[in-house]
Amino acid sequence: MATGGFASKRIPGRYGFDYFYPKPQETAPFVAAGMNAIRVPVLWERLQPQPNAPIDAAELARLDESIAGLGGFGLIILDVHNYAKYRGQRLDQIDPRGAMLADLWTRLARHYAGDKRIGFGVMNEPNGLSATAWRPIAEASLQAIRATGARNLVLVPGTNWSGAHSWTKGSDSNGEALKTLVDPANNMAFEMHQYPDADSSGTHPECVSPKAAAQAFDSATAWLRANKARGFLGEFGASSDPNCLAALDAVLGTLDAGSDVWLGWTYWAGGALWGPYMYSVQPDKTGDKPQMSILIRHKS
Repeated sequence: MATGGFASKRIPGRYGFDYFYPKPQETAPFVAAGMNAIRVPVLWERLQPQPNAPIDAAELARLDESIAGLGGFGLIILDVHNYAKYRGQRLDQIDPRGAMLADLWTRLARHYAGDKRIGFGVMNEPNGLSATAWRPIAEASLQAIRATGARNLVLVPGTNWSGAHSWTKGSDSNGEALKTLVDPANNMAFEMHQYPDADSSGTHPECVSPKAAAQAFDSATAWLRANKARGFLGEFGASSDPNCLAALDAVLGTLDAGSDVWLGWTYWAGGALWGPYMYSVQPDKTGDKPQMSILIRHKS
């Protein structure tokens, strides 16, 4: 449910107009369909207007109110939807050791540690920095969360938009940089994203073949098994084009087959602010979107 990350150029923005957190009337169709996980994007600058400072009380209250209405979900992922940036500045340039992000997660972990349904999505789609530079930033947040005593699920992404298809590619790959990352609580998964369009960007209505869409996960799945790690597909989506629907089915089929290492998935996206967005699965006056029947078939 992506609406919490909307209007990122308008900070703080107007709640209920520029952005809002999931509402029960938005999420009810997905709960009724048996979906058990939801990813809730938040913008760092709205939660924490100044780094290393208290979280904005009004913003946290809005988020708490939303979470209170998500009782039908067994997993609620808080997703810091900032692309490894704070107010437009890359973290490896302004805080290479990750203390700023770790401070945010310390505060959020203390607040939400008592609710085991809450998962902590460290950062959405880091990009523009190397995997080697991203590693200490991610590790600082993981260790900060655990230092609070929180044992909630932590999702650690890779850089380069967290692509599954590129997870092991190159000498400075996510796979190489993150393979020795250890969670003291043993409740971590690596968050990856993968779209079945030709450049894996999630910006096109056309898709590669279903076979190619599934094969994009092969190296990442092998890496997870080799490193005794778990993965979580935090974003994927497809248009209603027939080939894309077949590709979507193939992607979910490969995750089903890899359920020994793939913990689960959240589709991009739902939410009432999307309008006619090609990947949206928010029901409209005509009913469910074509993608929903495929998602329902593969829900666990």
